[in-house]
Amino acid sequence: MNILTKPKPAAPAKRQLTPGQRREINWGLIFLSPWIVGFLIFTAIPMVVSLVMSFTNYNPIQADATRFVAFQNYGRIFDDPQVFNAVGVTLRFVLISVPLSIILPLGLALLVNAKQLLGKNVFRTLFYMPYMIPVVAGVMVWGGILNSDSGWLNRFLQWAFGVQGPQWLQDENWVLTALAIMGFWGVGNTMLIMLAGLQNVPTELYEAAKVDGATAPRMFLSITVPMISPIIFYNLTLSLIGTFQYFTQAYIISNGRGDPNGATMFYNLYLYKTAFAFLDMGYGATLAWMMFIVVLLLTVLLFKTQNRWVYYAGGND
Repeated sequence: MNILTKPKPAAPAKRQLTPGQRREINWGLIFLSPWIVGFLIFTAIPMVVSLVMSFTNYNPIQADATRFVAFQNYGRIFDDPQVFNAVGVTLRFVLISVPLSIILPLGLALLVNAKQLLGKNVFRTLFYMPYMIPVVAGVMVWGGILNSDSGWLNRFLQWAFGVQGPQWLQDENWVLTALAIMGFWGVGNTMLIMLAGLQNVPTELYEAAKVDGATAPRMFLSITVPMISPIIFYNLTLSLIGTFQYFTQAYIISNGRGDPNGATMFYNLYLYKTAFAFLDMGYGATLAWMMFIVVLLLTVLLFKTQNRWVYYAGGND
């Protein structure tokens, strides 16, 4: 043996589990098994099946004619003008909805967290209650509020400002704004998360800033926003993902047609029509996987940028 050769370290002995540890692991797996089975049946297996389906021309009515088409469906996306229209509608709505889904709940959280506000618990409850209402019922209510002839909103605009309100749901220039207004209905949950973040900001930071002569806007920008930036990041991520998956409200107000003039033909609505109305399941699965890839990339990009603006009290590592 060469004396200059460094001997290899002995492999660490495999740790033996005690009977108590094995019992805990087995019980843990038993209690997790319903979730694991549900995940496999309703998520993992359908994802694998849809991925395989995206490489075929599968149509449930003509199942016998199914054949492998390789990447033909993926190439078809870039030649489909309806896809570009749906992507455009979705992106425009993202630019309108996502900023408001952060700014409005933060503003409400600041309001119900203010020391001068009386009846804080009442306002917190009132702001949160609409979140408990089912989406379909909420859309039906807002359909009446935004009615161009008899809706409360247009009547208020006429009474308060003397202006004739727009045709919210019939005008393609206003319908996305109307959908964004509908989204205000369910900001209560995000407001509570923001409120929890505000209440965790150390009060001594504000006291020290007041001693230094800082104004309220300066304290908000230099203390409040950095300290709750992880909460903002969390809500921003969920809002971005949820907005790209927008479907139910647009389907209800347009009866699944994307009215008016295709202005509400969101990507998910076009995906639904392709797969379940036209029964082009292979192409529909391809559209779904392209959406998954795009949202995944945007989410990864968002996580990559967090080190530049998200402050963690324990460090960013």
